[in-house]
Amino acid sequence: MFVRLAEQHRQFVKDLVMNLQALAIVLEDLGYLASCYTCGGQMNSASFMVSLGDNHLIRFLVSDYGITWTEMRDDRELMKLEGAEAIQQLQELANLAKFKIEPTQTAPVVPTQV
Repeated sequence: MFVRLAEQHRQFVKDLVMNLQALAIVLEDLGYLASCYTCGGQMNSASFMVSLGDNHLIRFLVSDYGITWTEMRDDRELMKLEGAEAIQQLQELANLAKFKIEPTQTAPVVPTQV
């Protein structure tokens, strides 16, 4: 039974890594700064990051050891989730792509004259 569960977990991680890679590509096409790096060709771990603008960063890590979602703003950690809760947060990112929501553009800073 445990061998079967271990194999199912490995397949789950592989599927999740493939979906993260696809999500990074779609978000990049929408104008977000996004990346997904994997270690080796076995697809057993990934580091996914996306910038939502205004110093707002999402980092999602997946491996055989665990799954973590970390949301940061201005280099401060706002939220850290693990496991199923972390995976649920991916749906929010997927909604950006699904509804084709483009990143907010901040207005350029115009120097004022005194």
